[in-house]
Amino acid sequence: MQRRPTGLIADDEPLLRDALARQLAQVWPELEIVAEARNGREAIRLFDEHRPDVCFLDVHMPGLSGMDAAHHIGRRAHLVFVTAYDHYAVQAFARGALDYLVKPVEKERLADTVARLKERLAAARPAVNTEDLLRQLAAQLAESRSTPAPAPLRWIRAQAGQTLRLIPVDEIDYIRADAKYTVIAWRGENGQPAEAVVRTPLRELIAQLDPNQFVQVHRSAIVNLRSISHVQRYDNETAEIHLKGRGEVLPVSRNYLHLFRQM
Repeated sequence: MQRRPTGLIADDEPLLRDALARQLAQVWPELEIVAEARNGREAIRLFDEHRPDVCFLDVHMPGLSGMDAAHHIGRRAHLVFVTAYDHYAVQAFARGALDYLVKPVEKERLADTVARLKERLAAARPAVNTEDLLRQLAAQLAESRSTPAPAPLRWIRAQAGQTLRLIPVDEIDYIRADAKYTVIAWRGENGQPAEAVVRTPLRELIAQLDPNQFVQVHRSAIVNLRSISHVQRYDNETAEIHLKGRGEVLPVSRNYLHLFRQM
């Protein structure tokens, strides 16, 4: 009887670990997830304990990163990096021929990655030697970050019903991902709360906004710091943002709590 392939998922966000596990169960039901890690150090320990065939590693994790875990694992498993990096980093992954997924993970992209992994496992092909590729990736990322950043956005063109709006960025309270669209919550006529939609993904918008004014507080939300009334923190390492003149409450995920330590 042929042995089932095994996998490890490493991500510091429990909801994203669960989401990837569910997606993998749909596109690769034969894969058995034998371990889930919350950080790079745990990923290394669980890899040594279970020796899975495939590791899905979040690039950014507290403590040791996915890159650190990849250096330890080496060629002993097939590696797939899961990244929320900007387009410069994605280009670097692509040039390095490393398997990668961009958050939020799309089913079609995951299916393509799984197809490649199945081929490698069926052919008993050794895992890619990542040492040189990881060094190249680090150099490419450093080069892209040294490039002067473009000026922040001042206006966003968005659809509000049948009307195309030109929304001043300063009037935006928050931005959130919603299915196929990105919702822009802003101040309309007479300062009243209004919403409009754009097709630009959240990860592209955050790269174009002024980081001194707009911060990401959740995988699916960006907030204008000037629009915050107060932040309510809770004992279970969660928090909620209350906005001036709006009834909506925005969740803050654990990854972004450090932004409000002093608030």
